[in-house]
Amino acid sequence: IREGADSFLRAEYTICAYFIASFGVVVLLMTSYVEKKFQIDQGGLTAISFVAGGFTSIVSGLIGMKVAVFANARTTVMAAGPNPWTDAFNTAFRAGSVMGFSLCGLSMLVLYVLAHLFAVHFKDWDTILVDEADCSDGCAHKDALHLMEALAGYGLGGSSIALFGRVGGGIYTKAADVGADLAGKVVAGIPEDDPRNPATIADNVGDNVGDVAGMGSDLFGSFGEATCAALVIAAQSHDLVSAGWDTLIFPLYISSVGILVCMATSFVATDFRPVRSEASIEEVLKTQLTLSTVGMTVAMFPVCAMFMPQEFYLGPKSFASTCVEGVNTSKCVTMGPMSAFCCIAAGLWGGLIIGFVTEYYTSHSYNPVREVARSTETGAATNIIYGLALGYKSTIIPVGILAGIVFVAFSLMDMFGVALASLGMLGTLSTCLAIDVYGPICDNAGGIAEMAELPEAVREKTDALDAAGNTTAAIGKGFAIGSAALVSLALTAAFVTRTEVLENGVNLLNPTVFSFLLIGSMLPYWFSAMTMKSVGVAAMEMVKEVKRQFDTIPGLLEGTPGHAPPDHARCIKISTDASLREMVPPAILVMTAPIATGMFFGVEAVVGLLAGGMASGVQLAISASNTGGAWDNAKKYVEKGGLYIDMPKRDEVTGEIIRDEFGSPILVPVRQRKGSECHKAAVVGDTVGDPLKDTSGPALNILMKLMAILSLVFAQYFESINNGKGLFNV
Repeated sequence: IREGADSFLRAEYTICAYFIASFGVVVLLMTSYVEKKFQIDQGGLTAISFVAGGFTSIVSGLIGMKVAVFANARTTVMAAGPNPWTDAFNTAFRAGSVMGFSLCGLSMLVLYVLAHLFAVHFKDWDTILVDEADCSDGCAHKDALHLMEALAGYGLGGSSIALFGRVGGGIYTKAADVGADLAGKVVAGIPEDDPRNPATIADNVGDNVGDVAGMGSDLFGSFGEATCAALVIAAQSHDLVSAGWDTLIFPLYISSVGILVCMATSFVATDFRPVRSEASIEEVLKTQLTLSTVGMTVAMFPVCAMFMPQEFYLGPKSFASTCVEGVNTSKCVTMGPMSAFCCIAAGLWGGLIIGFVTEYYTSHSYNPVREVARSTETGAATNIIYGLALGYKSTIIPVGILAGIVFVAFSLMDMFGVALASLGMLGTLSTCLAIDVYGPICDNAGGIAEMAELPEAVREKTDALDAAGNTTAAIGKGFAIGSAALVSLALTAAFVTRTEVLENGVNLLNPTVFSFLLIGSMLPYWFSAMTMKSVGVAAMEMVKEVKRQFDTIPGLLEGTPGHAPPDHARCIKISTDASLREMVPPAILVMTAPIATGMFFGVEAVVGLLAGGMASGVQLAISASNTGGAWDNAKKYVEKGGLYIDMPKRDEVTGEIIRDEFGSPILVPVRQRKGSECHKAAVVGDTVGDPLKDTSGPALNILMKLMAILSLVFAQYFESINNGKGLFNV
């Protein structure tokens, strides 16, 4: 598993390094053209921050993957020890914490260092660069704005690598998973993770490169992008810049406090309230997440009071630090610390609620997934129908919560409030990542227990740990999608305020805006189609290879003693080659769409594209992730024996159906387990849902964020073309 994960990441990150070098040149050239003149220092610093963001994302993913791979076998060993519940849980959770704290800490450290280094170059960031006579109402500090725009490249670098990590890792893991399931459980009828199946090692590798390294890169991108969006919006306010450096980089303090809070609460799950039985696993994980949210809420109140001014104007013009009645009062904040706290708290608690709503729709502890499981009584078709309906329905509450967060934040602090809300939602990221990475580690631990032929009791414990991990993984996916939507909106807000496209308003019925609103809403479907088909193509290759090995290696399928071992390396190569090949077209689509739109059609078209992509992307992402998660847990519900189906009672001797006095069969509840018709139908649903929940759904997060950060980084370049009208001058 370790060798396979290393070989894949080596190949993927080699491609990423070439991409960083080549696209860094594009960033350098396009961002050097500022305010209709060529400024190589602006473009050079943006390119430096882009490269720094990309390599920090790579390092974060690599650290998390390495620790997860080392922790897999250790968790298995602990599950076989004298104190299995506490020791196995602590091993997996602490390994996840390494990923959470290293990613958040590295991202904050690098961004803070870059901010200070760039401030040396922009030494006049806190002075007005134009004569007061030319600007009677006061002007924003242009060097501060250029400083923060250069830092925006950091978010672009992180999100670009996240695209490759999420799409490439997602295709890898699901090609192996779907291929192993189809060839093993469906065709050959052997158990999951059976050592005879050549694709099992590739499947376990995929858990690490997709669910750990890929997810880490995704949330690293959110972390960096949300911070950059808030910094760019803040730098356009004369009052916030005038308040000093601490106020200007206040968004960094939100994330930094979050790291300290999560560190303080991390000992609850491992020391103060450890896991002592199967029933307490899920409860401990949820308590951990809730405590982090409560602690973050308490800690942010004094931080807001310390760094935010009591009254300030958010627009580019200052009114002597007072809000003049009747002059664009929507950008006037009269209760600065309290308004900032409310925006951050709205994001914090909104993210937690979205996570728990996602759990309700994807955990077999609740009725929606049990309904999906019961639908398998009539076959795979009804199972798929019920699962799709559940996914569509599960979008209602999360989208409503996101709308409420946006309304509150925008009402209190305009676009800056939306950016603070997105940072608030990401405030407990260290804990969320620890819980997310815990799941794949326990999943792999179970696979290792079965392949190593350890006692059944060990596999039962790892399965119980993994089941709780599936629930919390669903919470993490809901959290990631919600934060991606807010981050995308914050970046769009930064783009809008930077280009001042809203000074005259954006007319929704403008042909260009409306056309690109529709095009933007289509892009998530195009992107999902590409990633889904890529998984299908790679899974077909995997199934054929496994079948070939079963047919050509004597005694492999039968388990004859002394048979030749399965060729795991060949299966790993199939997943690796397919993922590296298939991740390129979706990446090209996401990265060229906003750039081409801005170059040819102008900034208003970009606003329409971003709005459409976010509005449709968040719904499709929630639906796909929850549908796949529900099918997965419906299958697990059947496997654990939770489903009973009324069937005719039969005579124990003759096997004939026993009937009542009226001739009707007497029905008795029969437990459905592995191998039953219900289980076969549930496996089909789970196989269909795998690429939805682990490839297409999560990758849509990147689509929403990457298009927006690209637009922000290249905003000045777009404005330089026909005054923002594009080459077609529409």
